Amino acid sequence: MSVLLWFRRDLRLHDHPALAAAAESDDVLACFVLDPRLEASSGPRRLQFLGDSLRRLDEDLNGRLLVTRGLPPDAIPRLANEIGASAVHISEDFAPFGRRRDERVGQALGSVPLIATGSPYLVSPGRVMKSDGTPYRVFTSFFHSWRDAGWRPPAQTGAESARWIDPASVNGKPCDIPDPGVALDLVAGEAAALSQWAEFVGDGLNRYAEDRNRPDRPGTSRMSAHLKFGTIHPRTMVSTLDMQHSGAGNYLRELAFRDFYAAVLYHWPASVWRNWNSDFDSIEMDTGDEAKRRFQAWKAGETGFPLVDAGMRQLREIGFMHNRVRMVVASFLVKDLHLPWQWGAEWFLEQLVDGDMANNQHGWQWCAGSGTDAAPYFRVFNPARQAEKFDPSGDYIRRWVAELSDADDPHLLKGQRPQGYPEPIIDHRTERAEALRRYSSIS
Repeated sequence: MSVLLWFRRDLRLHDHPALAAAAESDDVLACFVLDPRLEASSGPRRLQFLGDSLRRLDEDLNGRLLVTRGLPPDAIPRLANEIGASAVHISEDFAPFGRRRDERVGQALGSVPLIATGSPYLVSPGRVMKSDGTPYRVFTSFFHSWRDAGWRPPAQTGAESARWIDPASVNGKPCDIPDPGVALDLVAGEAAALSQWAEFVGDGLNRYAEDRNRPDRPGTSRMSAHLKFGTIHPRTMVSTLDMQHSGAGNYLRELAFRDFYAAVLYHWPASVWRNWNSDFDSIEMDTGDEAKRRFQAWKAGETGFPLVDAGMRQLREIGFMHNRVRMVVASFLVKDLHLPWQWGAEWFLEQLVDGDMANNQHGWQWCAGSGTDAAPYFRVFNPARQAEKFDPSGDYIRRWVAELSDADDPHLLKGQRPQGYPEPIIDHRTERAEALRRYSSIS
């Protein structure tokens, strides 16, 4: 009996419930389908990380991963037919695009079942609900129920779990794995994910509660890209946390936010590009030529606000930005420049290696005030004060803004600006007042 194991956001062999389910059959063909729609919507760095992860997975399978290009409703039934598959096994996808795709694949498979086992989350969307059966809208309440619901221990799987079919024996129309040739500051693949996590737990977790808001320090785990592509499962990570330490508790809360935003997108799929709180549909946003000019300055890191520019240049250069700085630059775009959050969200998805639809879209809506648990509309981040508080010595700014690398005062709170560094494109105090005026009209 043969089955197909279709890898998606689960590019690993350990702690893989769908692999365990597939391995119960005699022979398993491992495949990954390069959907041209997702290729087109992925920036070069995210595509590079995907490609690197696939190469590592293929190596771990001793060359037995079939990578093919095409639309899944065409490719998956074709492969299933090639091997006479009795089933196709997957990890469940809860995002709107993935759910629509899987529904079409299931229909195209006909009598061959599409079997979903496990998910990319500690607690899958839809499992944690209020007592009246409705989804949570507030994170804190969700968090308590989420923690009470709990999760299973890591699944015991590995390459030896299955009898793998050699792709060379199948007319599977293989294609080259993507390799845009982009240099990454993060090594992809399951082994790298496990090593990086072990290093963080051993050396960084005890400082996480204090350092996680400091972009000038290596205080975060940098596991977000690995979680995005599933080169590690969050169960594996949590199984090594000692919850008696404050850093572990803070980290678990961040994983809960990841599950919460996935659940919000699952229950409100239209919120992927629309305001979760439709009251904000009426707020006045700038979209004309001047707005577009300011948007280009924001993207280029040429706003004249050092912390904003440092974050945007870091994003452009390595496809990553510290989470505290993400909040600052998002607030600046929406509340200082009065631009639609969707503009910023789209740019982030194009640039970020860890670009995740649920986290990205709802993180932006938190800053814009239009999402669940959103920041109050009157909370407008002051970039200068945020820099003083979270990058007090200016090391982060010096690293990413070349014009300020030798500045005695990289926050530019006094004195002249170095030659070549732009003047502020707006006055923060004036635009804060304007943002409050616009927001108050819908409150």
